[in-house]
Amino acid sequence: MQIRRIEIVSSPIDVGAELADIYANDAGGVCVFLGTTRSETNSAGQPLAALMYEAYEALALKQFQNLVTEAESKFPIRTCILLHRTGRVDVGQPSVLIAVATPHRAESFEACRWLIDNLKSIASIWKKELWNDGQTSWVAGTTPSYPSPSGGG
Repeated sequence: MQIRRIEIVSSPIDVGAELADIYANDAGGVCVFLGTTRSETNSAGQPLAALMYEAYEALALKQFQNLVTEAESKFPIRTCILLHRTGRVDVGQPSVLIAVATPHRAESFEACRWLIDNLKSIASIWKKELWNDGQTSWVAGTTPSYPSPSGGG
């Protein structure tokens, strides 16, 4: 497998530039998942302005590498991109990009879905909602918790 890029980035994701090299000569299917900040309102009727992402980067990158390694054992991935933003991500902007190239389309769909589903369940990345009225709230289940690098809590 040729891994093009696995990274946590603090600047906006340039989707076009990232996808320029996803194609592989032996891949017949390319699937892309782009997770974006959606427009919504809270219980007080305030619109969402942005999401703020925090990460334990060293651990999250290791988790991403392990995910891609496991995905490689399950799917015939030829090329993979896995990027996640940190910092402020405004409504409509991407926070995560996953793209995979495989020999056939079904495999690319399955691999892409498997990667995003598992990334969301294990990544040491947390998000806070920033509302237009200045209020903030952590998204349920994503309050920061920084484990020690040795694995202790």
